Amino acid sequence: MAENTKVIMHEKSIEKTSKLQLVNNVVGTFFRYLFLLIVAIVVLFPFYWMIISSLKTLTEYRLSVPTFWPKVVMWSNYAEAFTTANLGTLFKNTVIVGVVSTILSLVITVLTAFVFARLEFKGKNALFAALLGTMMIPGELFTITNYETVFRFGWLDTYTVLIVPFLVSVFYVYLLRQSFMQIPNSLYLAAKVDGTSDLKYLWKVMIPLAMPTIISITILKMMGAWNSYMWPNLVTRDPNMELITNGLRNAFTEATSGDTNFPVQMAAVALVSIPLFLVFIFFRKYIMKGVSRSGIKG
Repeated sequence: MAENTKVIMHEKSIEKTSKLQLVNNVVGTFFRYLFLLIVAIVVLFPFYWMIISSLKTLTEYRLSVPTFWPKVVMWSNYAEAFTTANLGTLFKNTVIVGVVSTILSLVITVLTAFVFARLEFKGKNALFAALLGTMMIPGELFTITNYETVFRFGWLDTYTVLIVPFLVSVFYVYLLRQSFMQIPNSLYLAAKVDGTSDLKYLWKVMIPLAMPTIISITILKMMGAWNSYMWPNLVTRDPNMELITNGLRNAFTEATSGDTNFPVQMAAVALVSIPLFLVFIFFRKYIMKGVSRSGIKG
């Protein structure tokens, strides 16, 4: 009888503990999702505000009490934005600069990362450490010297000035080098025994194995070129050479009154943001996979 009582009490204790754990799990899950919901709202609200602002009239936009949905939906703002800002030329310039700079930067990054990951030469580690040290220097400190250099070369208002100064990224070299170092060195030694050249080994073995990181670098480089503002604004004065970011800055401001048509400007910003949203939606897994792979040395 006493043993049965102990068994019943033990079962009740287990049942009570299970219920308590279930309640804790439910409460914990609720607060986690509540926190994620709040963060999502905070992150997405600026984009929501951009969209509804692009659909308002200028009078409604200037109301002292903001509206959270346009009273009159102005789809015509998008057509006006495309023509006013000459978005066709801005898109063309940005795509040319983005594609060419990305291709050239990839070539430089792949070759440099391969050299530091596989080849052996005197002073390799010291040179790589020196390159990493430059990452601690803010890029703005090079603006004056870079501008003076390109001015002396006569590159202002050309595609060259928008592409060449930023072809080399130490961060991308570091990222790809770490990915290359995960590839077993025995593959390289076996390829050398078979008489395979370094470039052939790089093309046939290392690049395919490090493709997630290379895709990540490609996407990040394209996004960087798409969002570049300060340097293009400094080295371009010709409206036909402007990129999207600096081209939208003053395109909607009246030269005489100085007034800015903010709804139309928001419509233009929404239009140029669409490619970045699509890139992130369709390629986000490659970005995360490439960065995570590069953080582990095999």
